[in-house]
Amino acid sequence: MAIPVEAFYLTPGTPGSLQQQIRSMVTQGILAGRFRPGQRMPSSRGLAGHLGVSRITVTLAYADLVSSDYLTAAGRSGYFVSETAPLAPEFPESAPRAEAVDFRALTGGRFSQGARVARPEDWDRYAYPFIYGQADPTLFDHQNWRQCALRALGKRDFAALTSDYYERDDPLLVQELLRTILPRRGIAAREDEVLLTLGAQNALWIAATLLLGPGRRAVVENPGYPAWRAIVAATGAEAVPVDVDEGGLPPDRVSGDVVFTTPSHQCPTNATMPVERRTALLDAAERQGFVIVEDDYEFEMSFLKPVAPALKSLDRDGRVIYAGSFSKSVFPGLRLGYLVGPPGFIAEARALRGLMLKHPPGHIQRTMAYFLGLGHYDALVNRMKNAYRRRRQVLAEAIAAEGLEVAGQGGFGGSSFWMRAPEGVDTEALALRLRSEGVLIEPGRAFFAGEGPGNYYRLAYSSIALPKIAEGVARIGRALR
Repeated sequence: MAIPVEAFYLTPGTPGSLQQQIRSMVTQGILAGRFRPGQRMPSSRGLAGHLGVSRITVTLAYADLVSSDYLTAAGRSGYFVSETAPLAPEFPESAPRAEAVDFRALTGGRFSQGARVARPEDWDRYAYPFIYGQADPTLFDHQNWRQCALRALGKRDFAALTSDYYERDDPLLVQELLRTILPRRGIAAREDEVLLTLGAQNALWIAATLLLGPGRRAVVENPGYPAWRAIVAATGAEAVPVDVDEGGLPPDRVSGDVVFTTPSHQCPTNATMPVERRTALLDAAERQGFVIVEDDYEFEMSFLKPVAPALKSLDRDGRVIYAGSFSKSVFPGLRLGYLVGPPGFIAEARALRGLMLKHPPGHIQRTMAYFLGLGHYDALVNRMKNAYRRRRQVLAEAIAAEGLEVAGQGGFGGSSFWMRAPEGVDTEALALRLRSEGVLIEPGRAFFAGEGPGNYYRLAYSSIALPKIAEGVARIGRALR
């Protein structure tokens, strides 16, 4: 029995080329059991006419399906569903089951109840997205990234693509980190002092899990990165919030076992810790015996003037654990970061990582290694800096024109402004109101320990188009007035 052409239709907005969509329709029909082995497919001419596409598009899709053993070609008789085509396993339908276990009570909700910055998943559908940390596709080097990925997927790199490194990392990417990235921060390291992670978040979790536990105290910046408090709580340690000022974390107020800090671009105020204060913090660490975890999450975006050397570069006796990431400089979905620390720490971190995942995917590591080694990374960062410089200037002018108050903007660049609304303004309510006007801002309450003030918010310019900035800020100004 032939499969009728009416079984196929193109859905507007479906991703992929027409050829890919036709292939997907056929494979889904076979895997779902709608198209059975031996059934005749519509002719390429008939299906092309029905779908309104060229015949060559259908012919190429059919040829691709033949090579994958979904279809077989029988000369002038046409194409048929292969007798050996993959089939989805058939299971009897099961009735919905009641949840007999209250998992919220069992787990204490200790992971899902942490403070989070409110960001809608469909942020890119809004006209004025002042959302932090998202990538702008107009700035990304799609062509060269694709070439590096294809090279990493080639036969020459088959071992890097398919091998289980056990607890090791791709040596090519590690060498590029040691040669290209870390020296820019003044950091000289060896291979046994570097561990690759699934982004900076994973790096911070590994560091906290190793260094903290019940009865220990962890200093966190206030306001600061919200995940720090949640990570510390998960270890059973006590989070000690310390208020930051225009120079970041004040060393004379620090007392604990581990200190988490963002000295280059304080999150979220963008303050940069002066070198004198960095030295004072290291001196305090030596006197009191605590360890510092440095999150250097945005150092590449220093386009106004050169950023100060990393705290790790000033470390004399191995008290600083350095965490970095490619999320802000390449794209957040890459989820590739790294830890730098003394060999003893890295050995333990590697063993801990091995209990969760052995290593980040090999083809991602090798693609990133090529992207670095061929100079594409530096070109991308330079392009982003130039774009951010222009956006920052336009945003600053718009903020001034609307009479809005900047609470923190940093002196080296970055990708956001830390803002303060008038007293009595609830920026969470403001954010919800602005969504109806196509504007997204980030309320600031989640960055503070405890209740915290409710009138702060963050405006980021990494993912908003330059021509949209002024109108977006104007809408914020009108809403505040």
